[in-house]
Amino acid sequence: MLSNHFQNGIETARLVWSRLPNSDDGALDEVGLSKKSDGSGAESLDYEVIENNAYREEQAQRGKFMVGYYVVVKWFFALLIGVGTGLAAVFINLSVENFAGWKFQVTFSIIQKSYVAGFLIYILFNLLLVFSSVYIVTQFAPAAAGSGIPEIKGYLNGVDTHGILLFRTLIGKIFGSIGSVGGGLALGKEGPLVHTGACIASLLGQGGSTKYHLSSRWLQVFKSDRDRRDLVTCGCAAGVAAAFRAPVGGVLFALEEVTSWWRSQLMWRVFFTSAIVAVVVRTAMGWCKSGKCGHFGSGGFIIWDISGGQEDYSFEELLPMAIIGVIGGLLGALFNQLTLYITYWRRNYLHKRGSRVKMIEVCIVSLITSVISFGLPLLRKCSPCPEAELNSSIECPRPPGMYGNYVNFYCSKDNEYNDLATIFFNTQDDAIRNLFSAKTIHEFSAQSLLTFLVMFYSLAVLTFGTAVPAGQFVPGIMIGSTYGRLVGMFVVSFYKKLNIEEGTYALLGAASFLGGSMRMTVSLCVIMVEITNNLKLLPLIMLVLLISKAVGDAFNEGLYEEQARLRGIPLLESRPKYQMRTMTAREACGNKKVVYLPRVVKVADVVSILQSNEHNGFPVIDHTRNGESLVIGLVLRSHLLVLLQSKVDFQHSPLPSEPRGGGNPIGHNFSEFVKPVSSKGISIDDIHLSSDDLEMYIDLAPFLNPSPYVVPEDMSLSKVYNLFRQLGLRHILVVPRASRVIGLITRKDLLIEDNENSDAVELQSTSLGRQDRKVSTREADAEHPLLNGLLVKEHSSG
Repeated sequence: MLSNHFQNGIETARLVWSRLPNSDDGALDEVGLSKKSDGSGAESLDYEVIENNAYREEQAQRGKFMVGYYVVVKWFFALLIGVGTGLAAVFINLSVENFAGWKFQVTFSIIQKSYVAGFLIYILFNLLLVFSSVYIVTQFAPAAAGSGIPEIKGYLNGVDTHGILLFRTLIGKIFGSIGSVGGGLALGKEGPLVHTGACIASLLGQGGSTKYHLSSRWLQVFKSDRDRRDLVTCGCAAGVAAAFRAPVGGVLFALEEVTSWWRSQLMWRVFFTSAIVAVVVRTAMGWCKSGKCGHFGSGGFIIWDISGGQEDYSFEELLPMAIIGVIGGLLGALFNQLTLYITYWRRNYLHKRGSRVKMIEVCIVSLITSVISFGLPLLRKCSPCPEAELNSSIECPRPPGMYGNYVNFYCSKDNEYNDLATIFFNTQDDAIRNLFSAKTIHEFSAQSLLTFLVMFYSLAVLTFGTAVPAGQFVPGIMIGSTYGRLVGMFVVSFYKKLNIEEGTYALLGAASFLGGSMRMTVSLCVIMVEITNNLKLLPLIMLVLLISKAVGDAFNEGLYEEQARLRGIPLLESRPKYQMRTMTAREACGNKKVVYLPRVVKVADVVSILQSNEHNGFPVIDHTRNGESLVIGLVLRSHLLVLLQSKVDFQHSPLPSEPRGGGNPIGHNFSEFVKPVSSKGISIDDIHLSSDDLEMYIDLAPFLNPSPYVVPEDMSLSKVYNLFRQLGLRHILVVPRASRVIGLITRKDLLIEDNENSDAVELQSTSLGRQDRKVSTREADAEHPLLNGLLVKEHSSG
């Protein structure tokens, strides 16, 4: 029979998640979804168009002018998203670079007199920045912790996790990223920028934040989850474009990694948004080159120009490059597994003890990171500076108080540098620039690179999952470029060719680790080319990405998929499980009883049903003259709550209400049924009804969706899965196989031709004549009205 359970269709794939905790103050329900103490949790989104009377009235009132107005507003919002995300990225980078610059400038000036005093100042500076970040997250915006990409990926997949797109999450993400990255933790700001762009897009889509009185009525144009989904997709692409100054990479990232639904019109708007971000970022960087931005300079936005590096490569180099891909796949898969275990332990045991434990944990991690980054270079012996080339702009050593290539740290002579301090006691952007740098052969020793690789890899695993905003792009690039440069040193010494650059292998190593961990290919390839400005390395980047992804897939899933599973976000992957091919829709429904509602239902019964279960959709049945039960549509839980709260449509009679003559058939407009973004909406506990109200009735016919998607009970579950995911559905009704066919729609029926002499558009049926179709329609009404209504609608609307 019928089933309105979204969870039933994918219950098998999610049973393994049922014991994994989602939050420090919550528990899990029986299907593994997160459930906080207030009863809210992950909830499916309504990407399907609910074609009730309110929707049809609104569509009927729209003219060509309004349609054009909506299109213009969508492009204007894309412009605002690009500008807002670009400005947010500028602010974050300015703040991070200046805090880091002040920190290193003060530390370098103090260590000229006392290394102990400089060490204490360095630790104190990092602790203050990191504490500010974790305090903001734990006390103000808990949803701002982590990168946010798994949650945004879940949102675009059809799952809304409470709090991820709120205004306070945006504020916590911005200021938390400044503290965590500026404090020197082994994390980046690129993932949080993706979340930041999504929050900006979501806030624009709902017209601002009503809680903080920052809303505007003229911005409240888009009222459906479908339109908001498009805006959030633009925000994700804008975040990547702002983080890497890679507009094309941002578009491909949104297409490949986060979104589950794509169309050509959306691609144009996403591309436009990314282009606007690139213009804003470029303008800000040009303005800062005049020295108006403090310590912010060319290193603020991570772009490592290696166009002057290795110009060509030989066939012999393909083997070590392939080895880099294998290493990246192995280390990336290991990173995913270790972070999964540690994050599970942290969420299951440590974070349940409250916010104070979270803050202490982050401060301890900051202390460990500071001790390692300051203390290990002290144990490393300095090396003499190489002979300077005539055309080289690199200075060795750097003057006291400066950081970059060839850092003079705890060296007895002025013409020496500490290679371990050059990558450890430095900002992450400058450390990556040092590892990617060309014409710097033998700048780093194998011992220093191996030490840095082991320690930073361990710190990245330890830091991931703490209660601060944290991205994994830059740590992944640092880890990969380290072992890539190690392989490059071996290739230089083995082949003894002068045209081989160690920085080229560092770039390939960075790409291989990101591919082995995040399992991205096309978007990551374009991003690496855009941020390095070297198109000649494109085939090599493609090679290592394909190898690293293949090796990583042999062990586990990607980083974001693993973390989404840990957080209880039920992602529907692009392909159904293999065992679904042998299962039917009826088997997926199980033996659970479907909760029905009659067309005219008593208010007390509605309240009882809403209180006794958590279902979000209810089939509505009616009866024919001979007493046969017919399914006439599906009504959503959120719509029922709106009806109970307004009380406008309560009636004393238990009979169906007739449309009001000459007026609107219902007393609601479409906007009243819209649920706020990333919010609980109305709860049954918020509604107060008197005893007289409970004795009244509601006719549900004007408010239900008369044409929900239906499938026959013997359809394979794999086909149901594909239909569910590709259309972004929340419910699918399972019905017995139909006994009659009223028509057959083919491709030709969907090619509508404009008729200048008539406002109506007709479809030419290819299966039945017009008279036969009318007769079949009347006869089928009595047996399968739901299926009949669906087919007739397809004939009439195309």
